[in-house]
Amino acid sequence: MKHNIKITILLLSMFFVTQLIGLYVINANVFGQTTEINGTSVAVTNPVLSALQPPQVQQQSDFSLYFGSLVLAFIVAIVILFLLTRFKIDFILKAWFFIVVAIALFITLNAFFPKYINSFYFTLFASLFALTLAFIKIFRTNFIVHNLTELLIYPGIATVFVPILNLWSVIILLIIISIYDIWAVWHSGIMQKMAKYQINNLKIFSGFFVPYIPKALRLKIKKMKKSKLKNKRVKVNLAILGGGDIVFPIITAGVILMTKSVNLPFGLPQFVGGLIPALFVTLGATIGLGLLFMFSEKKKFYPAMPFITAGIFVGLILSYLVF
Repeated sequence: MKHNIKITILLLSMFFVTQLIGLYVINANVFGQTTEINGTSVAVTNPVLSALQPPQVQQQSDFSLYFGSLVLAFIVAIVILFLLTRFKIDFILKAWFFIVVAIALFITLNAFFPKYINSFYFTLFASLFALTLAFIKIFRTNFIVHNLTELLIYPGIATVFVPILNLWSVIILLIIISIYDIWAVWHSGIMQKMAKYQINNLKIFSGFFVPYIPKALRLKIKKMKKSKLKNKRVKVNLAILGGGDIVFPIITAGVILMTKSVNLPFGLPQFVGGLIPALFVTLGATIGLGLLFMFSEKKKFYPAMPFITAGIFVGLILSYLVF
């Protein structure tokens, strides 16, 4: 096992909770709202988030168009991130992370307070709150704030992409990302280089980040006298899980949530009917990640997406067999 059982459970718990928050935020449909016109409920665009509104899918062929644009956007983003890291342009990198974090947090906050979504005071509060957390996360490096904001960032990002994907496009996307992850970790090593640069130079990391001291070292420290500990460096282990490994399962579960629904008794709402197959995806992703943690070895790097994707596919197949 790569990390001890406590750290493994902590990472899996944060991963699973983020997936659940993601499903809630996606179902909240923050980009649209319902208003009454002449006694009739009409769906309209949320003016607060209109600038971030994803394109509307009018016909099935649109999914192919948006999928191609999405893959191209990911390629461009990865290339830009690599170049900024390669040439150590730290200010732009930090500004980029700051903007993305602030926007994602703002979107998620809107999902949790739908009744106040058009309130000027709520918009002002949510904006200041998101900017403050983003500033602390990027420029002040607080371990607790970092991981707590991670729980909210990826649901906000995922809700932008879910409306432009269908089942087949998200399956192809998972396969592409998994292949890239294998290449980036096991062949080129680019993923490790960018992660190390973020942690060592920028003092930030896009994903869960849990430093811990191994048990053997903790016991050794307890036995040492305080005088010997002074000015002594202690090697800390890092348990990390990249942001892509967190957000793509949310996107997949969100697509299932919005497109597949099962018939339920007792007049339960449609959300519940879509939630059940989506939870199969979430549980499959969590189990796949858990198996990776269980069988991985210390001091070795592994691409998480192939294992998560395998778990997602098993969850998808089970959901279609059961329902």
